[in-house]
Amino acid sequence: MVIQQPSNQIKLTNVSVVRLRKGGKRFELACYKNKVMEWRSNVETDLDEVLQIHSVFLNVSKGQVASKDDLKKCFKTEEADKVIQEILKKGELQVAEKERSNQLESIWKEIANIVTDNCVNPQTKRPYTVTMIEKAMQDLHLSVNPKRSTKSQALDVIKQLQEKQLLPIQRAQMRLRLTMPQSKEAKKLREKILPLLTSIEDEDAGASEYELIALIDPGKYRTINDLLQSEGKGKGQLEIMNLREKEEGDEKF
Repeated sequence: MVIQQPSNQIKLTNVSVVRLRKGGKRFELACYKNKVMEWRSNVETDLDEVLQIHSVFLNVSKGQVASKDDLKKCFKTEEADKVIQEILKKGELQVAEKERSNQLESIWKEIANIVTDNCVNPQTKRPYTVTMIEKAMQDLHLSVNPKRSTKSQALDVIKQLQEKQLLPIQRAQMRLRLTMPQSKEAKKLREKILPLLTSIEDEDAGASEYELIALIDPGKYRTINDLLQSEGKGKGQLEIMNLREKEEGDEKF
């Protein structure tokens, strides 16, 4: 005997569901695991890589697909992609308690690692251990947010640690090498980037080439790079040598 399935029902297995309530109805998306967070952090931009099937559901587990009338009534549009993007952005990712606990623990450790990799004790110029950063995060009573990128949360941690002075901490200095042909443009560029540098380690104004090695705050890298492109007219080069100032005897990158 052939059992007729309703035409608006689709069966899916092993999915991560994103759910949003709107207009008195529940709307769901059937997504691949881990892809939702990648989409929210702009790592993944292709909806087809995020969705197991390109449809809006009323109930994923029952395979019930939302009609165009449902979309128009609740979202004021029949365009599925607009609705999908709103659900991905605002919806709640449904996960089992154990999976959620593991996810939050993973996010916590990633935030601690980002802070460790990008910061130093300004008094010693040396990095903190991950354990020390995690202890400081506990002292902040930090609650991680699975909907925000780990990078933005790590920046918040650094800011809070500085404001509450739980431990001396600052962004690690980035060591750069800038080279470009010796010219009037090189002299103009030097004048403009000097205020952006923390310190100059080496400078060589040779007959044919200008070279500068300096430490900067990582947040000023883009500005320096933009100046090099505009003032150097594409003839200069900017190289990141490492992301942390080293003490004598430290292992070199």
